[in-house]
Amino acid sequence: MELRNVLVVIDPTSETDQPALRRAEQLAGFYPDATFTLFLCDYNPALDGGRLFDTQGLEKARASLIKQDEVLLDKLAKPLREKTSKVNTRAIWGKRLDRHILKATQDSHADLVLKTTHHHNPIKKLLLTNTDWQLIRHCEPPLWLVKQSDRLIGSICASVDPLHEADKPAALDYKLIESAESLAKMMSAQMYITHCFNPLPRTLVFDASIIGDYDAYASDVRARHEEAFSELADKAGIPATHRQLLQGYPEEAIPEFIERQAINLLVMGAVSRSRLDAALIGHTAERLLDEVPCDVLVMKPDNFVDPSKP
Repeated sequence: MELRNVLVVIDPTSETDQPALRRAEQLAGFYPDATFTLFLCDYNPALDGGRLFDTQGLEKARASLIKQDEVLLDKLAKPLREKTSKVNTRAIWGKRLDRHILKATQDSHADLVLKTTHHHNPIKKLLLTNTDWQLIRHCEPPLWLVKQSDRLIGSICASVDPLHEADKPAALDYKLIESAESLAKMMSAQMYITHCFNPLPRTLVFDASIIGDYDAYASDVRARHEEAFSELADKAGIPATHRQLLQGYPEEAIPEFIERQAINLLVMGAVSRSRLDAALIGHTAERLLDEVPCDVLVMKPDNFVDPSKP
């Protein structure tokens, strides 16, 4: 995975807690020639019009806010600049955060976007925001959602779909594996691949012939997935000790595997076929991405174009 331009999304509400920036600092140690752009998009409803300010007053107040943000960016960039001199900063005013991030991605020619996920329940887990999901649907380059920047990347897992039941193109699986292998090699990390399947539950099987021999049906389903998974892993050169076929609901089986193997980064694929697709990878993926405790790297096919572009 070659990194030349990395866009780091900065949270304007915090001067200290910036997990995406911490991850960028770690990546800079492995990719010293990459250019990092710290991007901050700020918005305050009080400065979005109203009777308290005239147009000139609003513009002055917004300019003052952005100047404060630029000072913050320079402060946050110092540790990163100790690792690489190729650090840019940019602060803007805007309401639709996802659209401004996508525009900044295009302007900076980013081949990776780093963004922190936000705490919704500090007791249990991290949840993706609406902005995260809009980026997952529309961001053309890989999107790295940072959850645990305090941990170095020591173990990476690519989640593949060799039977393409999620309607993913076959080439995407190889792209996921190659990217995970490249990152693992660069970071001296362990690399695994996994595939999760789940036969139709016994309670939902209404065909009498299947009900009569459900165990044979479940065995056939497993054999079909195992054969396709083994063929993919063999072609990709993944050793048997670093591949794992999981049975069960993905949002349960994959997080358990990640916990068991101490995975720090899950690499997943996603596709969108048209402007009318409301969900990019479905409700199962939404639950899965919310449940995994590690960072998530979402990748698109090579020919992916943002369907929301005019």
